Amino acid sequence: MDSSVRTLSGSAHSPASSRASEAVERASRTSNALTPDICIIGAGSGGLSVAAACASLGVRVVLIEKHKMGGDCLNAGCVPSKSLIAIARRAHQIRSSARFGIAAREPDIDFKQVSARIHGVIDAIAANDGAARFNALGVDVIRDAGRFADAHTVKAGDIEIRARRFVIATGSSPVVPKIPGLNQVPYLTNESVFKLDRPVGHLLVIGGGAVGLELAQAYQRLGAHVTIFDTGLALSNDDPELTAVALRALRKEGVVIHETTAIARIEGRGDSIKITFSGGVATGTHVLVATGRKPNIDGLGLEAAGIRSDAKGIKVNGGLVTSNRRVFAIGDVTGGAQFTHVANHHAGIVVRRALFRLPSRVKTDQFPRVTFTEPEIAQVGLTEQQALQRRYAISIYRWPFGDNDRAHTDGYSDGLIKVICDRRGKVLGAGIVGANAGELIHLWSLALSQGLNIKAMTQWIAPYPTFGEISKRAAFGALADDARRPLVRKVLSVLRKFG
Repeated sequence: MDSSVRTLSGSAHSPASSRASEAVERASRTSNALTPDICIIGAGSGGLSVAAACASLGVRVVLIEKHKMGGDCLNAGCVPSKSLIAIARRAHQIRSSARFGIAAREPDIDFKQVSARIHGVIDAIAANDGAARFNALGVDVIRDAGRFADAHTVKAGDIEIRARRFVIATGSSPVVPKIPGLNQVPYLTNESVFKLDRPVGHLLVIGGGAVGLELAQAYQRLGAHVTIFDTGLALSNDDPELTAVALRALRKEGVVIHETTAIARIEGRGDSIKITFSGGVATGTHVLVATGRKPNIDGLGLEAAGIRSDAKGIKVNGGLVTSNRRVFAIGDVTGGAQFTHVANHHAGIVVRRALFRLPSRVKTDQFPRVTFTEPEIAQVGLTEQQALQRRYAISIYRWPFGDNDRAHTDGYSDGLIKVICDRRGKVLGAGIVGANAGELIHLWSLALSQGLNIKAMTQWIAPYPTFGEISKRAAFGALADDARRPLVRKVLSVLRKFG
């Protein structure tokens, strides 16, 4: 869960307010009916953000969650995966320390302690997302499945909720592809892989997207052999100029990546599972399915509420309103970009529209994304290909990590930044591959949200030596372009005559 939710949930109501809320809850539940201002189905990233913001404004909120508070991000997504990646990075540093003059060795890895560390991080954050914390805020948390009975009513167990507005924030679940034999062998998804507490011999990863590659590199660094299969190109949603750098690094570490590969069948038992594919046969001990996600819409009673949906998710307009004007849908369940920060952005739009009647709308071109391999890949706005598809006349400004002093001192000189601008210099998008790319992209996300010209990105002072200088050096490319123009050269020539 991101820090905005934790900050909001930290400003709890006074004890008197909490007692009053509890009294209202008891009175309401006596008749098995609640009439809040906002009813939220799903206590993942988006749902918790809406609940915390509304409660902090004194709005009556009911929050329904049938599974774990915190949703996929906390329990089976961002938090455990980044914890695993951090552990694997330390193992890799021990193994590759010789170039720094430190004796390298194969690390001793205690997988039970690795598992304990991951779940310890989850537990530490879970307190911020738990029912007790939100009850203290004045939110009525119901631990049950929510479903629409009609256009105005949601039922959760034997409780009816008739709210002024509803928010569907039920997230998504892993897609399991229809591969012959897959259902006959044990396989992992993001919902089960973090429960492993023993060494993995050979991990067979089906899917070459961000999740597949992040976990593949992590397990390779923790001593496993890893083979990836993808029917298309790995990391196909990102700029290929950037992904080439990351894929080269993964292959150098030993990860085997089969692209444009069809899997014919999967068979085996126990810790011997065989995948037959268009390039041959691979045998491993574990199979990880990372082939995308599907919206969690089953059992919500959408038809009863007049809410349109399809296999991609719930249909919403630019303001996240469904075909039932009383109901919003946010996050993964809408079928758009599947990131925690997108769900939180959606939550802010719902709060502005539902409480303040402001005409806030989603800005899809401004969603940053990061693939947490090493090196990281970060992107915001349009890629080069997307800009050309929209018929922009573009300028591209690049700067390599190899020309950055901090990159050399820290040993991370492989990477580059790539900025896309229109013919007037307005920033359309930026991509970075390299160390700390996920942190460096923040500046370009701000530039995009404010509609800045790339020349504005030369006006700030970067401390030396930092990776942040890479962004400024890329921006100076626009000034170099100006310096090459005949008119500028002519003006400089005239000014020289005056001494």
